[in-house]
Amino acid sequence: MSKNAMYPGSFDPITNGHVDVIERAAQMFETVTVVVAKNSKKTPLFDEQERLEMATAALLHLPNVRVTVHAGLVVDFARENGVDVIVRGLRAVSDFEYEFQIALMNRKLQPEITTIFMMPHERYTYLNSSIIRELGRYDQNIAEFVPKVVAERMKLKFS
Repeated sequence: MSKNAMYPGSFDPITNGHVDVIERAAQMFETVTVVVAKNSKKTPLFDEQERLEMATAALLHLPNVRVTVHAGLVVDFARENGVDVIVRGLRAVSDFEYEFQIALMNRKLQPEITTIFMMPHERYTYLNSSIIRELGRYDQNIAEFVPKVVAERMKLKFS
C-alpha cells in the first residue's frame, strides 16, 4: 500500500454499494478520499453538506478514509491533493461506456493519474442512488440498501 486513491461521486445518497467499493479500496490503498462531487447534470435531493455528513457517518469505521467536497473537475482535485488513483464503481455493462470516456479524458488531462474500475458485491449491482430516492419517496424500507444514517435522513426528508 503506497498510493493515495480517491472515490468521487455525487452520493445522493451514499448506498451500501458505494460503501462496499470504498471498504475494498481502503484495503488496497494507503488513503482513500471520498469526494462528494457536484454533478452539473443532476439536481440533488440532499444538499452538499447533507451528503458530506451522511458519507462521513457511513465511513467512520474506516480509519484511512476521509470525506470531502469538491465542485470542480475530479482530475484537478486528484492533482492538487496528491492522488495517484481514481476509483470508479461499475455495476453493469451500461456503466462502462460513460466511465471509460471519463477515464480516458482524465488520462489525457493528467497522464500520471490512473483510473481503476471496481465492481460492488453482486448483491448491490442493481442499486443506485436514483432507485433509493424513489423508494424513499414512496416510504419503502431501504434499510438493507443504505447505511443506517441514510435511511434515517431519507425518512426525515420525505416525512
